[in-house]
Amino acid sequence: MSLVRELIDLPRETEWVEYKHNNSSHEQIGEYVSALANSAALDGRDRGYVLWGVEDKTRRLVGTSFRPHEEKVGNEHLANWLLRHLSPQVHFEFYEVEVDGLPIVLLIIGHAEVQPVAFKRVEYIRIGSYKKKLAEHPETARRLWKQFVLGSFEDGTATDRLTESEVLQLLDYPAYFDLMALPLPEDRGGIISTLSVEGFISRDDSGRLSITNLGGILFAKRLDDFPSLRRKAVRVIQYSSNSRVATVKEQLGVHGYAAGFAGLISYINGLLPSNEVVGQALRQTVKMYPELAIRELVANALIHQDFSITGAGPMVEIFDDRIEITNPGLPLIDPLRFIDSPPRSRNERLGTIMRRGGICEERGSGWDKIGLEIELHQLPAPLIEVDNDHTRVTLLSYRALKDMDRSDRVRAVYLHTCLRYVSRQKVTNTSIRERFGISQQNSAKASRLIKEAVEDGMIALRDPHAPLRLREYVPSWAASSTL
Repeated sequence: MSLVRELIDLPRETEWVEYKHNNSSHEQIGEYVSALANSAALDGRDRGYVLWGVEDKTRRLVGTSFRPHEEKVGNEHLANWLLRHLSPQVHFEFYEVEVDGLPIVLLIIGHAEVQPVAFKRVEYIRIGSYKKKLAEHPETARRLWKQFVLGSFEDGTATDRLTESEVLQLLDYPAYFDLMALPLPEDRGGIISTLSVEGFISRDDSGRLSITNLGGILFAKRLDDFPSLRRKAVRVIQYSSNSRVATVKEQLGVHGYAAGFAGLISYINGLLPSNEVVGQALRQTVKMYPELAIRELVANALIHQDFSITGAGPMVEIFDDRIEITNPGLPLIDPLRFIDSPPRSRNERLGTIMRRGGICEERGSGWDKIGLEIELHQLPAPLIEVDNDHTRVTLLSYRALKDMDRSDRVRAVYLHTCLRYVSRQKVTNTSIRERFGISQQNSAKASRLIKEAVEDGMIALRDPHAPLRLREYVPSWAASSTL
């Protein structure tokens, strides 16, 4: 294995490589995973390594009796035990290889990405060739945290040490050129150059190529080919009723987000329930939810997720009466301000590529269009829930006003008020009647809807001193700015 030889031939000991003979203490391995993940991040390296079967001082190959895939801690496999005690979890993998006829074990550890990796709640670091507790070295800890601020998930490495041919086998590069409406370069060099400029690949000092997380998550032919990304595939689940008791279909996304987005939306729309609408002459089948809203919400879930949350990815769940779209991570802005606030994203470059490719709307217009589509189809306003470290948006199927509960009615009035406010239109009893299809004779019903939203603190009078017939309403957060 060439990587083993390169690690042995390093000109000096480094903070991101450790050599062992047979030491297989489970506790020490866990501590080394923490130390090397953190040291690799501090040194700007994509990986940290532990080699078993190498004499430490001479770096002579001597072989090892350590068999990580057979090791157990109690009844638990070593890898699972290590993963359970790491926080946040970091990707690592054991390889058992033979070099010069000798058994060698290589442990490859991903670098820490957003915070130091701890083993059993203790963070470790390498100082020279020694493993130390990070808390005992505050200056090193400060430098490590600074590295996290400067780095990002998109810059991380999904897989490395590749040839140009291997890169083109792993990435769906034709999908990139199609999305961007660019001609496909005539030769391999032109393709590699373009992918490099976009930040999808990088080249190391030895001339080998790496695929970045940005390139892998967007244009992987198969996300399963990237161990650190496979858990970020979109999961689509269809249930047979309004509960999660019985699953009809479950599908895990195969391709990168950009390469597979059109197929993903087509698949979701194919599962959505439909209604038959009878026009003047023809009977027409209409999807229960507007496709543009589904498209925008799914794109938002992909773009705004927190990739540092391991073991979880975006999920779309389809029920008879609703569709729930969930992504890992808490929103960076107040959900009540999604419509009017400038968007903020943890993954700016990922979002930029998807917008350039026409996958989602221009910055700041996505939620406006979602809201307008919801009102156009007379659906209840989306329900936005923040639960622990996840964000869930629920689209509800059509409900007549008489079937809505108070929370449904208040959300709908608030959404209507936000949409009118950002487009500089008035919200009055008349506009509320038009939104809910209330006749002029029942204007008192619209007044009750307004009263509920005011009582719940969601909307407020634009001018508290205006006479009854001239009353206009704004979102509560805009009330002070309109006086």
